[in-house]
Parts: sequence; C-alpha cells; structure tokens
Amino acid sequence: MEAVNRDDAYANLVLPAILRDAGLAGRDAAFATELTYGTLRHLGTLDAILTDAAGRDVARIDPPVRDALRLGTYQLLHTRVPAHAAVSSTVDLVRTVGPGATGFANAVLREVAGRDADGWVAKLAPPMDTDPVGHLALAYSHPQWIVRAFAEALGSDLGETTRLLIEDNERPPVHLCARPGLADPVELADEVGGAPGAFSPYAVYLGGGAPGDLPALAEGRAHVQDEGSQLVANALAVAPLDGPDGRWLDLCAGPGGKSSLLGAIAAQRGARLTAVEVSEHRARLVAQATRDLPVTVLNTDGRAVGDHPKLAEEHFDRVLVDAPCTGLGSLRRRPESRWRRQPSDLPALTRLQRELLGAALRAVRPGGVVAYVTCSPHTVETHVTVTESSRRAGVPVDFVDARPLLPEGMPGLGGGPTVQLWPHRHGTDAMFLAVLRRG
Repeated sequence: MEAVNRDDAYANLVLPAILRDAGLAGRDAAFATELTYGTLRHLGTLDAILTDAAGRDVARIDPPVRDALRLGTYQLLHTRVPAHAAVSSTVDLVRTVGPGATGFANAVLREVAGRDADGWVAKLAPPMDTDPVGHLALAYSHPQWIVRAFAEALGSDLGETTRLLIEDNERPPVHLCARPGLADPVELADEVGGAPGAFSPYAVYLGGGAPGDLPALAEGRAHVQDEGSQLVANALAVAPLDGPDGRWLDLCAGPGGKSSLLGAIAAQRGARLTAVEVSEHRARLVAQATRDLPVTVLNTDGRAVGDHPKLAEEHFDRVLVDAPCTGLGSLRRRPESRWRRQPSDLPALTRLQRELLGAALRAVRPGGVVAYVTCSPHTVETHVTVTESSRRAGVPVDFVDARPLLPEGMPGLGGGPTVQLWPHRHGTDAMFLAVLRRG
C-alpha cells in the first residue's frame, strides 16, 4: 500500500517481489494479495467510511496509520476474518507504524465494525433515485466521472452499468495466450491445470498459481495476455485483404503482448511484423517478448511514419494501433488506476490517439487495413477519436464491420461496425476495436 500510494507504483509489479522478500507463499501470500488488491479496489468507499467513523477527513490521518486503517476496514467489511481478529491485527500494525495512534485506531475500527458493508452504503451513499451516479460511485467504489463514462458507453443502462462495476471489483482470472504454431491451447490447458478460453482460439484460463513459474512462458510457447487483447489482435490478422500480405506493423507495441501474438501468426503466413515502441525500456521488453519470431523492433515514435526510413508511407498491409489511453477497461487488473486517472488526462491522450491513428492511415497501403484498439470504453477515446481521425485522414477510409472478425456466436457485440468488449459480458478487459480500410 505504501509503495502504491507514496511512489505511484503498480501493485501487480511490486507485490510479487514484496511477497517473495517476506517469504510468503501459499495461503499467506494469497491472503496478502487479496488484502492489497481488495483495499485498492474499494479505496474510495473505504475512505468515505473511515472519514465518517473517525470524525475527520481521512486526508488528515497520518499516511501509514491511514493505510493500516484501510486494510483493517477492508478485512472487517469484505473478508471472513472475525471482527476481533481484524481489529487486533490492525491495531498491532498501527503500533508498529504509528505507536501514538493505537487508541485512535482501536476506536475507529470498532465504529467501523458496528455496520456491515451494506449498512455503511445505506448510511453514506446518496439515494439511487435522485443521484444514481453518486450512489453507484460510493456503493461500488469508482470515481463519479468513471461511472458516468461507463454509463454513457452502455447507453445509460444503469442496470448494466451496475453489473460492470460489480465485475470491476472481482479478482480477474489470469489468461494465457498459446502462441500459434508453438503451443496448442488444449494441450497447454492440460499442462498448466487450466481450461481453454471461451472465445479466443489461443486463450487458456489459468486455474491458479504464479504464471511466471510456468515452463511454457519461459520457453516462449505462451505469454500472459487478457483474452480481449488476443481477440482484437487476431481480428486484424483475419480481416479480409486483397493483394500482398507480408508487411505488418504494430505502431504502439510495448510491452509486447499483441506483437507476440501477431508475430507468431505472421510466422505461419510468411509475413513479417515491424513493432514500434517509443519507450526504450518498453522496446527492450518487446524485443524480449518476440525473440525467435519474425519481428523487427524499432525504438521510435509511431508518429514518425514518412520520416523514419523503416516507416514509409503506404508500405504496410496490416497496421495495429493499440493506442495509449486511460486504461479504464482494465481497472479490475490495475485497481489503483481508477484513483489516479482524471478527466483532465483525456485531452492530451485523445490528441495522441488521433495523431497515431493518422500515422497508421498514412502507413497502410491502399486496400490495407488498420485496427484501432484502446483498453478503454470512454466514448471520447473510442468513437470520437476514430470518427475524427478518419474524417481528417486526407485519404479515403471505410469502416470494416469488426463483428465477423470475432468468433462466431460471441454475444453482446452491438450493432457494429465497431466492437466494444466488456468484463461483465465477455469476461475480458473492456477493449474497443475499430477496423478501417484505406481506399
């Protein structure tokens, strides 16, 4: 918690090392993981409860004590730990990080324990009938602007918005991608004790354990990748194309998951992928992830199409733009992101998204296809960006119906031509996909 709140670290990056250094494994590691992720997911609601129980704004509580109280409140309201044990263990923690605050902590936690989670929501949340966004935000611990964005993307259906918020607060399963030509998903599922995915032909759902320990990952036969990311990358690979099909481009490749899948598909079809990544560190990750695949990694800005000697205009047959975005579609995997992102982040991001999509439309040859992807359902990052970019492209652009590019029978894909995937509908991150063909 301290690393996330003080250093802006991501829990999924720092927690494994902390558990390893502490010598935690098995049930102890699982409980520590649940406490960490659960507290981060429910942070907004926990802070509202603590503010009420403490009689002071949570921001006025000493940070180490505040983090301990958050963990204790989560235990009390969202786990089966007995109340006396949750209070006692949290007070012991406070004694370590803020010895003078043990009495305060004990009093606050006993106040928290006086109601269950539903009781606190009933006390603190505004009424659903007069302020539905405010009610859902506190009840399901999302900032109001994100609740509003989700509701807009779901056609103002508050029932479905509620189901999405609930799903966002669940622990997501680990998805593996069996690299085509290198691993069979059914055999991989048997090998790792998992199950084949519901939709992606390459997906495997991991039953448990640490994926980093799996031989299939160390040997380059598979990688960790949400099924939604697999589906949108594969959609680009299966889009109908006339003419040559040997030069593919991933314009925003880091950290390399989609490049790995596209590179493995390209290897089977005699094609080659150019993977572009502006960050030097992330470019190294792409190179590592795509070793032994027909992938060339360029550490440069994707907007350099036409200026970089290896990024000529009208040169590529298939282009992927997995654009930098708010990441609102993966809040279940990165729960701290919901508290870090702000509406003020959108103008700079959408400007970058439009510039990258414009570069992709310059890079693709006439008759070639571009897949624009974001891990966000925010309409400004999805429909508005695609519509504006295609209008300003300066070249003829047609939308391709993306629905037939996804597995037959996949539910809840809407009316097209774009597709929005959802955690509560598909069990994937909320990936957006638009496929454009240059005239």
